Amino acid sequence: MSHLFSPFTFAAPDGPLTLANRIVVAPMCQYAAHEGRASDWHLMHWGQLFNSGAAMVTLEATAVSPAGRISPGCLGLWDDTTAAALGEQLARARRLAPPVAVCIQLGHAGRKASSAAPWHGGALISPADGGWTTVAPSALPHLPQEPDPVELSVADIGRIRQDFVDAARRSQALGLDAIELHAAHGYLMHQFLSPIANQRQDRYGGSFDNRIRFAMEVFTAVRDVFGGTLGMRLSGTDWVDGGWSVDETADLAVRLKQAGAQFVHISSGGVAAQQKIPLAPEYQVPLAKAVRERSGLATFAVGLITEAQQAEGVLARGDADLVALARAFLYQPHWGWEAAAALGGQVQASPQYWRCPPRQAQGIFSDVRMGMR
Repeated sequence: MSHLFSPFTFAAPDGPLTLANRIVVAPMCQYAAHEGRASDWHLMHWGQLFNSGAAMVTLEATAVSPAGRISPGCLGLWDDTTAAALGEQLARARRLAPPVAVCIQLGHAGRKASSAAPWHGGALISPADGGWTTVAPSALPHLPQEPDPVELSVADIGRIRQDFVDAARRSQALGLDAIELHAAHGYLMHQFLSPIANQRQDRYGGSFDNRIRFAMEVFTAVRDVFGGTLGMRLSGTDWVDGGWSVDETADLAVRLKQAGAQFVHISSGGVAAQQKIPLAPEYQVPLAKAVRERSGLATFAVGLITEAQQAEGVLARGDADLVALARAFLYQPHWGWEAAAALGGQVQASPQYWRCPPRQAQGIFSDVRMGMR
């Protein structure tokens, strides 16, 4: 059996979560929600991903408050209405697809909130044009031409921490298998971690212990109310001198493991416009490897991993425990099927698809009740 198609088990407080393979769909914003509510687009999108061959699908960045949305079209889980909409569309998608684990990414965009969708340029939207005032650890904008965000008070920090807890309770009630807390890509928790965005003088700024305080407080508070698999997405480096580093990422991963985390998902960048990212196939895998080696925590590798043999190599070398892909699944919705054909693995699929594999891919579906002679 290939490494990619071997099972993996997370040991969570409420019981183990076993994945049939080590393919994870990474979260991808869809900008298709209405006032935070999941829409028919999500039903179609999730149903497709649940048939992709991946063993776990991570729902897009889901805001814990209206002000925490990246854009006006971002998904939310901050009240009964948003929870009901997400729950309805998710339940419909799950009924129409094979059983896979579902993870939700909970986050707050901080100073990168109130932004237009990428196809509208992604620029900050002013309150006069339908946006809202953004908040951050320090009154420092992401881009020089943007207005300063409002610096969070200690009381504000406590309210946002509670927003994460409330969203985690809703996630538990909806039957979600896992939560990924978003502390990457320049959003609020990453803003606290990075000295580029965090220049506070109180107990939430300055030293490493102070800069990780908010992320650790959120994690431990969520751990107290969510018994499923729980982890965090981290930017392994800011790609800027003097910014958040891979060594700090690894040290934080050690703390997260001690606090009851089951995984870390290692990406990079996003907090500074001056970042210089060396884009190349598997460019973030060394970051995941460094974090895994120091922390011993189950680690997801992500970033320009697009071919089955690439993913297999990452796991075979011990650089990560699972491989996450995002845009590759939008371009090739059945990427997992193709990987199974290439590596001799098996995946689940809805029976309507059982007759579709070409001759060289026969046997990729794990359900043998195909009824074909």
